[in-house]
Formats: sequence, structure tokens, C-alpha cells
Amino acid sequence: MRVRRLRLIPAAVIAATMLAACSSSGGFSGKTGGPTTLSGKTSGASLQLMFGSSGDAETNALKAAVDAWGTQTGNTVKLLPAANFAQQLTQAVAGGAPPDLFYGTPAQFQSLVKSHALAPTGQDVSNSSDFYPALVKAFTVDNTFYCAPKDFSTLAIEINTDLWQRAGLTDADLPTTWAKLEADAKKLTGNGVTGLVMQDTLDRVGAFMAEAGGTYMNADGTKFTFDTPQNLQGLQYAQKLAKEGVLKFPKQVSTGWGGEALGKGKAAMTIEGNWLVGAMKTDYPKLKYRVVPMPTGPTGKQGTLSFTNCWGIAAKSKHQAAAVSLVNYLTTAKQQLAFAETVGVMPSRQSARAQFVAQNPGQQAFIDEAGYAIPQVTTPGFAQVQAQFDSQVINLGSTSDPKAMLSQLQKNADALLK
Repeated sequence: MRVRRLRLIPAAVIAATMLAACSSSGGFSGKTGGPTTLSGKTSGASLQLMFGSSGDAETNALKAAVDAWGTQTGNTVKLLPAANFAQQLTQAVAGGAPPDLFYGTPAQFQSLVKSHALAPTGQDVSNSSDFYPALVKAFTVDNTFYCAPKDFSTLAIEINTDLWQRAGLTDADLPTTWAKLEADAKKLTGNGVTGLVMQDTLDRVGAFMAEAGGTYMNADGTKFTFDTPQNLQGLQYAQKLAKEGVLKFPKQVSTGWGGEALGKGKAAMTIEGNWLVGAMKTDYPKLKYRVVPMPTGPTGKQGTLSFTNCWGIAAKSKHQAAAVSLVNYLTTAKQQLAFAETVGVMPSRQSARAQFVAQNPGQQAFIDEAGYAIPQVTTPGFAQVQAQFDSQVINLGSTSDPKAMLSQLQKNADALLK
């Protein structure tokens, strides 16, 4: 599902802001409160659903699902695909006529909560304890669970197996540690191929920070923790690979994102999320590749990043009860598995895990990482702060100073909390 990764893949730019914020939930303690009083009735309602679509596959899958629910319940749903989702949702909310239901992006989540535009309906969704705890935490503020996680993605390493075998590498060489990843990247670099190509953003190098034991925020989400020895060690590792020439960024190999570099044979390895699977099927169907978990860091800690969004219900909606009914339908394990098949996302319900792995054995690495993945920040205004940091990542191999980058990132992020 590329739409959710709009910062990650050029064709999808809103999506990267949809990351779950495990460490920025504002004091989540596992309590979600009791059911709320929902407006409207569950039958005979006409709902509007705004979403940022990745393309026909996602739009058609969502239309089929809401039509089926409508037939069962006697409701109707008008889909509102948004070319610029963040802007259009903001305008709708500001205009006083928001859609009843919408994709809730973490980039907007806390702003919606603070402006009382988001109804706290997460606890009203059936079997809410079945959602992955980290995803629930992402959409919880002051112990109130606002919206049900729709799906999620994690980062892993994708390897071109033909180039891997050609370099004489075997399963014993898989990049399970930083040392092995570096050694593999060196062996795979040459003859127009770069060992590792990944996006020049915090949404990639942040995985190395996590593997070094770093975080983005403290446990209760009240302070940023960017400028730490752990995060510096992770960023310096990326810098080391870049200086050695075994890590490059897409622009440096004339591609738009890591998946394109992998598909065109310009990268032997890339770091992307499970949205890559659908892209490879469509754009590079003959490519042979495998997916392995991100490596452990210097202390043996596993680390990666996760991305998500939720089903937000407007506080001003007159059809909240019907909207919750629709969310119940859309988040059943059966429907989530259908979305996983057509759109390329992972179910947010733990009960769907086993069947997802059975249906998608090549994606097990992605879902195995769910328990320890670190999410992006949801603090309003952070997208602009991150953009300043991201602009320096491409020069890690030359002029950028990791210590200065983290110091500035800390300063700019701290200003958002004042």
C-alpha cells in the first residue's frame, strides 16, 4: 500500500506520516476507558469515508468492502478518495463538515484530538484487545483509545537473490548483525551494483538508531530523545557504510526509491516495508528476492521502524454508531486478510497473524518484527522538523555531521513541545 508511505515512495507522500507512535502516546497505561455514547443509529445511515488511495487496487478493495457492509446493514457509504489527504481532511474539519470516517494519520492525530475533532471510539470497536498493543498505544492519549488501527507495516531488508548467489554468499552470511550487513554490502558492491540502497530519511536510518538501543521519545511521550549516544552510534554506522561506498541513496543511483533500485539491479539489498511486495509484483515480476529481518545492533538488540494509520471517526458525525459498525466490519480478521492480499499491508489484529503468515510466507520477517518496532513521532509540526533532518541524510558519506544533525533535530523537536 504505497499511499501510506508518501515520504517513502515518490508516488505516495502522505503515508510516511502515518507511523504508529509507540513512544509518543502521552502516557498510555493500557487503560482504554468505557464505551462512549455514539450518535445516530446503525441502519439507514449515509456515511462519507475519506481516504488517501494508493491506486485502483486499494480503491476497488475498499469499495467492495463497504458495499458488502452496506448490503448487510442497510447503510450506504460514499467514498471520497483524496489526492492530498492531509490538506483535504484539514479543510473539511476546519469547515465544520468533516467526513464521518477517514484514515487517521499519526501526523494529524494529536492535532485532531486537541481540537476535539476526533471521537474517542477505539474502545467501542469489537475485541479491541486483539489489536497489537503498540498500535493501540499509537492512537491513545491520556489513556483514551481514540481510533482502531487499520493496518501496519515494518521495515526489513530485501535481497536480490541472484546477485547474492553470484557474490558467493549463502544463508550463513545473512545480515543478522551490523558486522554481517557491512560485510555483505562490501561483497555485493561493484560492476554497477551498490550493496545497499535505501531512502535518505529518518524513516530509514532511524532503524539503525533503534538497533543501537535508541529511541525517539521517552517512555511517557513527554520528551524527545534524539540527541543520545545510542542514536549517534546508529547514525554513525550508516555514515560508515556511506563513506565506504557500500550504502547509497536512490538519487545517487538514478532511481526514485529503494524498490526501484532493487528491481533494476542497481542495488543488491534495500531497506523497505512490506509495500515493496506489491510494487515488485507490478513493476518487476521477474525479480527474485527474499525478505529478512533488520540486523541486531552492537548490543544484540533487535530494532526496526513501524508505520500505521487508523479508522478515525469525526466528533461531529451524526452517524457515529454506524461508522463504528463499519469499522467493526473492516477490521475483522477476514477483511483485513483480504486487504492484505489486494493492497499489501499487514493486519492490525493479532488473531490474523497466523493466517497472514500462511498466506504470505515470504513476508514473515515483516510481521515477526511487530513486537519491537519503533514508530514515528505524532507530535504536530514534526513533519517539518524531520524534513530538515532528512535533507542532510544524503550527504552522510561526505559533509554531514551525525552529531550536529542529532543536536539540531533535538533542538527543533523540543521547540514543538513548548
